[in-house]
Amino acid sequence: MRAEAQIDYIDQINHAVNHIQGVHSEPIEIGIILGTGLGQLIQNIEVEHEIPYEEIPFFPVSTVESHKGRLVIGRLSGKKVMAMQGRFHYYEGYSMREVTFPVRVMKKVGIETLIVSNAAGGLHPDYKVGDLMILNDHIDLFPENPLRGKNLDVFGVRFPDMSEPYTQRLIALAKTIAADQNIDVNEGVYAAVQGPNLETKAEYRYLRTIGADAVGMSTIPEVIVGLHMNMEIFAISAITDLCSPGNIKKVSIAEVLAAAAIAEPKMSTVIRELVREL
Repeated sequence: MRAEAQIDYIDQINHAVNHIQGVHSEPIEIGIILGTGLGQLIQNIEVEHEIPYEEIPFFPVSTVESHKGRLVIGRLSGKKVMAMQGRFHYYEGYSMREVTFPVRVMKKVGIETLIVSNAAGGLHPDYKVGDLMILNDHIDLFPENPLRGKNLDVFGVRFPDMSEPYTQRLIALAKTIAADQNIDVNEGVYAAVQGPNLETKAEYRYLRTIGADAVGMSTIPEVIVGLHMNMEIFAISAITDLCSPGNIKKVSIAEVLAAAAIAEPKMSTVIRELVREL
């Protein structure tokens, strides 16, 4: 964060909230975090306000080229939403409290439902590039937890339960929507590593052995913080490269973005219709 970081964390959140509410004072129902190459959902939003991250007090700034770096407020499927077009990653050098700062802000402006998307590598041998995977559990392999340090009692309890990180009714609803739209979806476990390098073949074998179906470098910190604040959570991955034996090859960010573009229309449909039903 910027030079004002000496100010108490709760006060930082309040400063950011006050700025956003100065731009848009109406209640917002749903928060959406858009992952790598998955920002085209914005085209489905009736945009009322676009706020660059650098204008919001204490907000981090996206350093990844494929992340636009703006907060979009408007209507999606008739519901008021706040969408992050670009997220923050631990590998960018931010602390976990900085990575998850926007989720705290979302809760403070009244958002109770969080939808998260990401690009991920497919560890399950049946996954193909461009597939979708709805998260039903996760494995946190980050070296830092966003709840580390003094508990923020105003937001949640010291030891939040993680036995159901992803809301079952939202998973069931999304699967019904996908079936109705003739969209194939998988359901599985997402593992998160710190990055930014991709994994070795041995690491892919390890991740699969411990129960992961896909691997990425995001999402879990935001989910943990959302759960700490009793938000309902739905998360979905676009499979952008294959990490199963016999399918591993060198991959570039350009190839990841191209694969995300294949998955993006299907993901947008699922999210758009899920929002409609909430």
